[in-house]
Amino acid sequence: MTLPYTKIAALPVFWRVGVFLLGLAVLWVPLALPLHLLLRSDPNTETIATMGLLFIEFFVLVWFWGRRVKQRDRPFAYYGLVWTRQNGLYCLHGLALGTGMTIALFLTMAAFGWVEFVTADYVVRVMVEGLGVALGVGLAEEFVFRGWLLDELETDYSPSVALWGSAVLFAIAHYLKPVAEMIRTFPQFPSLVLLGLILVWAKRQTQHRLGLPIGLHSGLVWGYYIINVGALVQYRDRVPPWVTGIDRNPLAGLLGITFLIVLALWVRRRGDGICEDRPQGTS
Repeated sequence: MTLPYTKIAALPVFWRVGVFLLGLAVLWVPLALPLHLLLRSDPNTETIATMGLLFIEFFVLVWFWGRRVKQRDRPFAYYGLVWTRQNGLYCLHGLALGTGMTIALFLTMAAFGWVEFVTADYVVRVMVEGLGVALGVGLAEEFVFRGWLLDELETDYSPSVALWGSAVLFAIAHYLKPVAEMIRTFPQFPSLVLLGLILVWAKRQTQHRLGLPIGLHSGLVWGYYIINVGALVQYRDRVPPWVTGIDRNPLAGLLGITFLIVLALWVRRRGDGICEDRPQGTS
């Protein structure tokens, strides 16, 4: 059976996204369900296995979608995932910046006396495993939100509408929880929207490559992983959680939002926020 690729490509963006997600679900559920039944006694392993499977199938489906529906010769490159020295340098730059910002945030809290740094014997192990986790999260989420989804929005809408739509959808995807929890952790939502904006700007100002947003995202995750999983700080509870971060999430507080604003200003100064040139060799 031949699928009507041209008709799918002509659909409005939300219908296209719906078709894509339906196809992903059809591929994922039949394989994820047996994994769930087999590994349900070990929730951590189950989550890693099912989510890993989901992202592998997502990458495969995006390649197929780009070739057949979007009619692009090199879909990964078009979405910004190019294996070049320049893109690698963008990623390293972002990784250093994101990690440094997270550490600087905790150092600021320590300077104010809101937290206290403590020692841990296994910090090197935490750093190594945290780097792997951070790069995996950064690659997967940036390819989803700043790669495939942003492109779908840019197909139908202006750059500014696509920018805000991508940022809000990114925040919503990370904010799905019971209503009571949504209200309690509300400071997290504007932080996520702002982070979504920053990551789109980072992509647009590096010739639509994903290296810098992947690096920034990974750096933020890595820095927090080292400090949180490594148990390197103790909170003194001298100020309300909305200042230092609700549930001890540094970006879900006033100080974290302030740091994100500074990062946004830095990213915006790299250019005018819109760069139409994409990696060479794409169509």
